[in-house]
Amino acid sequence: MPEPTGVTTEAEVIAGQAMYTRWTLPAYDVAVLGIASPLVWGCGRRRLLRNYQDNIGARHVELGVGTGWFLDHCSFPVARPRITLVDLNPTALRHTADRLARYNPTPVRANVLEPLPVPAREHDSVGLNYLLHCVPGDLRTKGVVLAHAAAATRSGGRVFGSTVLTHGVRPRPQARLFLRALNARGVFHNVDDRLDDLREQLEQPHFASYDLTVHRSIAVFSAVVR
Repeated sequence: MPEPTGVTTEAEVIAGQAMYTRWTLPAYDVAVLGIASPLVWGCGRRRLLRNYQDNIGARHVELGVGTGWFLDHCSFPVARPRITLVDLNPTALRHTADRLARYNPTPVRANVLEPLPVPAREHDSVGLNYLLHCVPGDLRTKGVVLAHAAAATRSGGRVFGSTVLTHGVRPRPQARLFLRALNARGVFHNVDDRLDDLREQLEQPHFASYDLTVHRSIAVFSAVVR
């Protein structure tokens, strides 16, 4: 599987994170999770939160942290989870670390297309919610993100998340308009993201089994690491 490298790729990844600023982050939970997710993409945040509840572990890595809403609202299996936050956007990292200060999370600035600078095979879970559609390339290329997540997870641990797809799903009419605009701005990179390609990545040897469901434009997934 080819691994994207180079200045151009990092610039595209940064563009995919550019919407997360100190001005937009306070509105993200309402605008994206409260409005766009259920009304445009067709999957409410309660369904996404359930994916966290079903899969999160005591030693957790979050890739592409957003605002930390799901980590703030889910119930961990222990009172003092060990949380590592990984993102290329320092503003999102600070925002989420502050929100989760009660857990004393560890922020790590990194590009998810590169090997993760976290201990290998040590974590119980890795979450990548609404991340892959912001990463450049198609899902056959973005599969390297799932491979890196699996490499950070112990055998039997879980890699889970969700992403907006453009092929093999049933998008609402308004979703197509949003997709064109977001891809034109470089916020999304998912014009070639196919359900079959995501399924193929979840069937790679580093996963022992997986679950994949589709809710309009959204694929919600979890996989057990071999």
